[in-house]
Amino acid sequence: MSTQPPAQADRSFNRPMLIKLFIVALMMFGFGFALVPMYRAICQITGINNLVQRDVTVREAKNTQVDMSRTISIEFDANARGPLGFKPEQRSLDVHPGEVTTVMYEVSNEQARTIQAQAIPSYAPKQATEYFRKIECFCFTQQTLTANQTKRMPVVFVVDPKLPKDVKTITLSYTFFELNTPVSATAGSAAPTANTAATAANPA
Repeated sequence: MSTQPPAQADRSFNRPMLIKLFIVALMMFGFGFALVPMYRAICQITGINNLVQRDVTVREAKNTQVDMSRTISIEFDANARGPLGFKPEQRSLDVHPGEVTTVMYEVSNEQARTIQAQAIPSYAPKQATEYFRKIECFCFTQQTLTANQTKRMPVVFVVDPKLPKDVKTITLSYTFFELNTPVSATAGSAAPTANTAATAANPA
């Protein structure tokens, strides 16, 4: 019974394996290029970009016709994650669709160190998200708060007159959270522990 030489057998095995690896590499390369349009499509569908971008310009907002026949109640909510004090300066406000409105939020750093923080907005009911247009908002950028600093920050917005007639109330809610904890703060908290351990090991 004849058998293939070892070298020929190896070549027969390696050739299909190389073809498979080449196909996998092409697929990964193509997937890498597809990530950008996929990301853009997902952002467009979910509205993720609305977290960091202006929804409408000042000129566009001023050119919008105000619907004086309707009044929408806007409720303001604030939540903080981390060492932050955060609240709206007013809890609710009645506006007309198409009317440019400014409200203020206040955030305070309750620590003796600088904090980097970011606010993320959300809306209720969910269907109101695409009709609540932010012109200016502190949520567009990261906020730097020095030790014990308090900031008053505006939100300038307009409610699109195309808002469905059955929506009478919109809740604008922000969650403010610290982005990172400085290494110095972590080291500072660890140092007393090390000193305590050393004292315990070598009592006077």
